[in-house]
Amino acid sequence: MRSGFVITRVLVLGVAAAALLYAVPPLVKTGAWVALAVLALATAGLTYLYLTKRHVPAKYLVPGTVFLLVFQIFPVLYTFTVAFTNFGDGHRGSKVDAARAIERESLVEIPGAPDYALTVATDSSGKVVFLLVDRETKRVQVGTEEGLSDLDGAEISLTGKVIEAKGYEPIPAGERDAEVQALAVPTNRGAIKSSGLSRAIEFEANRKYDLACDCITDKVSGERWVADETKGYFVNAKGDNLIQGWRVNVGFANFTRVVTDPNISGHFATVFVWNFAFAALSVLLTFALGMLVALTLHGGRLRGTPIYRILLVLPYAMPAFAMLLVWRDMFNADFGLLNRLLGTHINWLGSPTGARFGLLLVNLWLGFPYMFLVTTGALQAIPRELGEASRIDGATAWQNFRRVTLPLLLVPLSPLLIASFAFNFNNFNIVRFVTNGGPYPVDNNLVGKTDLLITYTYRLAFEGGSGQFGFAAALSTFIFAIVATISAIAFRRTRAQEEIFS
Repeated sequence: MRSGFVITRVLVLGVAAAALLYAVPPLVKTGAWVALAVLALATAGLTYLYLTKRHVPAKYLVPGTVFLLVFQIFPVLYTFTVAFTNFGDGHRGSKVDAARAIERESLVEIPGAPDYALTVATDSSGKVVFLLVDRETKRVQVGTEEGLSDLDGAEISLTGKVIEAKGYEPIPAGERDAEVQALAVPTNRGAIKSSGLSRAIEFEANRKYDLACDCITDKVSGERWVADETKGYFVNAKGDNLIQGWRVNVGFANFTRVVTDPNISGHFATVFVWNFAFAALSVLLTFALGMLVALTLHGGRLRGTPIYRILLVLPYAMPAFAMLLVWRDMFNADFGLLNRLLGTHINWLGSPTGARFGLLLVNLWLGFPYMFLVTTGALQAIPRELGEASRIDGATAWQNFRRVTLPLLLVPLSPLLIASFAFNFNNFNIVRFVTNGGPYPVDNNLVGKTDLLITYTYRLAFEGGSGQFGFAAALSTFIFAIVATISAIAFRRTRAQEEIFS
């Protein structure tokens, strides 16, 4: 007991110290002083708690509470918060970030500007910098995010590349390419950016942000786009907006869109009905088959019971994602195992009915071993005397099962059945790997006939051409509310059932 406590104390303090050391530099760099203060106070509290002999119960409760907050409470709260914003592609950062992106996208080469030979290097802190050599004057300068500065004593090759420079380390072409492309060295007229692997050119932005009018102005056309804080866009007089926007609070717009947008509400109701049916049927079928097999092997009259149990658990022991891909290929209309065995050319997943039946079949194969295991364990706890007493009273086998065995099984298994329903309600993998939501209507490629709410949400967030993370978060909030409500009702009925048999 003492050694276990010491190990727990060392682990907790080690994790807290590692988190502090890892998080302090980025928090200081970004100026997140509130987060830094919270982290420091939490680390100090954990250090005090595990170095003192007092508060023993808290020493065991705190790690679980922290993990609950980090992996359960925080993701739910963050998702709920995002649901009230327009967060997504084109709306990821602040207004300043949006203005900078618009200026970068409007960069054009300045006529007559110097042509620089470019050498990409790193400074003493490891940051990427440009070593720029003017091809005419052979002047060497260092380009950073802050601007240009002269560099003396650099050794230059015949092609204009910097071979050696004090305080800088040239890096091979192609390395850290993302940082090279992102680096823009500010100048009086614009910015110097890389153009290929060994050339840099000075650019200027045709569109500039003006803080005085809070707008973007095009130098060439004179057109102006004024910031609209309600939409998170720069909008012109015609009502047209620039593509790049910023993140703003949109209130309940994402939630009302689910109800008011006919392109969403019509599909949402259909997807929800199928989603509920899929989860309920999956639990019912897997539990029924698993219980039937468990009852058969529990009777003790079948020889080789251990061998049968091992064979029945094999689907549960296999990697689920690999088995889902195998089942998908088995359903293939051209070379699938089912068509080869039957000598047919049926497109099993090509119709809504066939695809839904296929998903339920695959889920049955994957899920019944789990139900078999938990039912087998629950059966061991039911006294055989109860069954014998009911048979003496004249009960048939069916009456004995329905009146005695099944109610006693449901008392310990009901929470597991509720958890199975919640899991299958959000069973992303089976739909993604087997049908990918299909088949799809001709006029709509966003919602398929086998889509669950979770796969529909994923498609909206990542596959709709532009990520709508705020709207996807609103749909996720709906899913959370639905599952939580159903689970709460089911748990309440479970408690009532436990009181009857207690």
